[in-house]
Amino acid sequence: MTRNHLAQMAQKYMDYDMITLHTDVPEMPEGRIRLLHAMLAHQPAAVTHKDLLAVVTSLVQMGLDIHDQVDNETGGSSGGMKVMRSRQMKVLAGDYFSGRFYHLLSQAGQIDMVRRMGEAICDLNRVKVLFYSKMKQMKLNAEEYLRHGSEIKSGLFLSFTHLMSGLYQRMWPEMIERFTRCELLVQELASADKPSASTRGWGIWHILQEGNEEDKRTIVDEHADPSVKAQLLAKYSVAEKLGDLLQQAVNQLLQTIQKLPSDKLAKELQQLMEPFMTWLGPVPAAGIKELG
Repeated sequence: MTRNHLAQMAQKYMDYDMITLHTDVPEMPEGRIRLLHAMLAHQPAAVTHKDLLAVVTSLVQMGLDIHDQVDNETGGSSGGMKVMRSRQMKVLAGDYFSGRFYHLLSQAGQIDMVRRMGEAICDLNRVKVLFYSKMKQMKLNAEEYLRHGSEIKSGLFLSFTHLMSGLYQRMWPEMIERFTRCELLVQELASADKPSASTRGWGIWHILQEGNEEDKRTIVDEHADPSVKAQLLAKYSVAEKLGDLLQQAVNQLLQTIQKLPSDKLAKELQQLMEPFMTWLGPVPAAGIKELG
């Protein structure tokens, strides 16, 4: 499935003026969806329905992401009618996107996938409760932040493991976990120079883990000058450390990809890693070998 084809198939279920007028729709999880679609294309038990499964997964994931936007917002009922309406529309849009998969899968007779994806959503909600509870209690370290974040990004996709066969089935959980870790690290790098945008990023947890008491107090102070927080992120080399973590994650993902029995699939999946490689600069990642 080409990138445009996938977007067109999913877009017809997302274009509603009421939703786009009152709230921001999150980006489609394109990388994960294309990874899933490419893997399913090599599975006899799934190849017939690979397009359908990719589209419904994108809808469910976007529904979950919209709900997360509501969960992560601060300010309660402040902000007036416009903010309240936006929050209401996010809840409704998330319910709509998530609910569409029931209808589409049922129409196709994929009742077992309805059950499996429903169970995956329940498992994800448990992970999120644990994650947000740890964050609220400030009982989280930097590595746990990445691990839980990757679990949340990959959880829905693990519901397709049973459709994989042989080596693919054994490799899929590791593949999707490493891919989502790369995605998360790229997101963290993109926001590493914006300390005022969120108090949840990896850099904050890294400083809380490694910093002195004064720096810890400053980095979580909502009223602290953003420029001071930016100086702290630089002091603790947050961007550089995230780059190192991304380099490690990319190498691990490539090692997994290179174990695939299909060179054609391996090459296709390597292309999906281009957004990650962009963040690593012009120098090739250490230990990477191109498939011939």
